Amino acid sequence: MTWDRLMFGTILCLFLSRIFLVIYRFSRRSERPLRRDADICSLAVFLGSGGHTAEASILLSALDFSRYCPRTYIVSEGDELSSRRAVALENVQSARNTPLTDAAEGRSNYKLMRIPRARYVHQSSLSASFTTFKCFLACVHLVTIAPLFQNVTLGKPFVDLLIMNGPGTCVPLCAAIMLNRVRCQILFAAEIAFFSTSAQIIGFPTPKMVFVESFARVQSISHSGKLLLHMVDRFIVQWPEQIALTGGRGEYHGWLV
Repeated sequence: MTWDRLMFGTILCLFLSRIFLVIYRFSRRSERPLRRDADICSLAVFLGSGGHTAEASILLSALDFSRYCPRTYIVSEGDELSSRRAVALENVQSARNTPLTDAAEGRSNYKLMRIPRARYVHQSSLSASFTTFKCFLACVHLVTIAPLFQNVTLGKPFVDLLIMNGPGTCVPLCAAIMLNRVRCQILFAAEIAFFSTSAQIIGFPTPKMVFVESFARVQSISHSGKLLLHMVDRFIVQWPEQIALTGGRGEYHGWLV
């Protein structure tokens, strides 16, 4: 085995080990203090089309838009229905005396952002791997690169809170956020000596992630939910039977939609 292969194998093992430790750390419920009722919280919501968008709209309609602002609606490319539902929801809230714009700065309190679909209906597994990777890169740009060029406070995530309820496109979005939480030890090899240095892979601040399982899931967990169960900060189910399926990580607060 050459030194190049040994170095590559060592770095890869350390990197994967660190990812595992990060996922394990964030699989536990957060111990951060809760926000006060008067605190402003920037919000992002992934609208997954169809029934997912309908359920997300019901969840959002119960929020105080004067507190949860600005709002970012993340939709898949070509999903015009979800885009229209987001605008319609904002118009309804505006009619309830919640302003759509920040009068002090003349900026809108909400925006729409589009990302590529991770997988299309009836798409083969082989081609889906390429579209999923394309979606992941777009999500990295959304949560990591784009905020660097915006007028935001240094050291803050692109939003404070991200809410999802599926489907599969939200998995690359969560993976991009988890990437920002990863740090690892990088070993540099030389012919004469080895030395190590601590380096950040990215290490940017990240939003809190909340996954709300679909109301239609009564006795099983969705595929997206199974993948994100140990990645999100809070995993909420709407049927008590699902608590046992989450290994105790799930939270049941009754029907939310």
